[in-house]
Amino acid sequence: MRARYGVPLSLTAVGAAGIAYAAGIEARSFRLRRMTIPVLPRGMRPLRVLQVSDIHMVSGQHKKRRWLQSLAGLRPDFVVNTGDNLSDPEGVPEVLDALGPLMEFPGTYVFGSNDYYGPKLRNPARYLIEKVQGRHGLNGNAPVVGAIHNPWEELRDAFDTAGWVGLSNTRGRLKLDGFEIALTGLDDPHIKRDRYAEVAGGPEDGADLSLAVVHAPYLRSLDAFTADGYPLILAGHTHGGQLCIPFYGALVTNCDLDTGRVKGLSTHTAGEHTSYLHVSAGCGTNRYTPVRFACPPEATLLTLTERA
Repeated sequence: MRARYGVPLSLTAVGAAGIAYAAGIEARSFRLRRMTIPVLPRGMRPLRVLQVSDIHMVSGQHKKRRWLQSLAGLRPDFVVNTGDNLSDPEGVPEVLDALGPLMEFPGTYVFGSNDYYGPKLRNPARYLIEKVQGRHGLNGNAPVVGAIHNPWEELRDAFDTAGWVGLSNTRGRLKLDGFEIALTGLDDPHIKRDRYAEVAGGPEDGADLSLAVVHAPYLRSLDAFTADGYPLILAGHTHGGQLCIPFYGALVTNCDLDTGRVKGLSTHTAGEHTSYLHVSAGCGTNRYTPVRFACPPEATLLTLTERA
């Protein structure tokens, strides 16, 4: 009997320890990544851009709130929020409390599906099944029925009041110390709210830098931005794979982006153009799967420098 059950009990213990680590330690091990991207015109001083993404705030997440507040000490030139701030309809006040110090800086934002709708309990294995079948979000799946509607309008109004530029299928500009940053954004492709035709046309004349922003890095959005000549695209959504295999990486991206670019800096080519792409692994999780493994929660400080 001892020999028969020794291995299963050992595996159970290892599995339990892994879940405890993923939920109790790594999911709360917030960290800052730093990245340098050469996209500025010659003669322009470096710009420090703080990207926050996929906060998925749930009431009571005090450590996450304090960590996000502390990021204001980085003194970025501007902040880019790439969406999915909520994972709880009651979480708006805590999101605004967490981001309050950062809202003192210039910023811009797009929303993700979880800003609009509350999450549902689902089997994590479905992400693998959808990857094999080529179905992600509402892109090939049936429409969501009975979804919880989050109070995203409250977030929008607070961000707008702070002077952050909303980029849901629209354009905007930031002025920084005599420089002008042209911004073009899309609403979330994961739930088919993106309307590229409304913002098509490429970078604007007269801007020192043109930046593209979208929550979910679906290939149709990346192709459109890149073909139009944007030098840099910022996105989130993937959680870096969330549950990764050490020394291998992510199994899924929850969109049609390949796993090799699930997080961090890469490039994307469409037509005759190549853009830099930065995908944030984000700092939160779906409230029903509050675990991370080999993929710690993050924000990123991007230092934009002169092009070679």
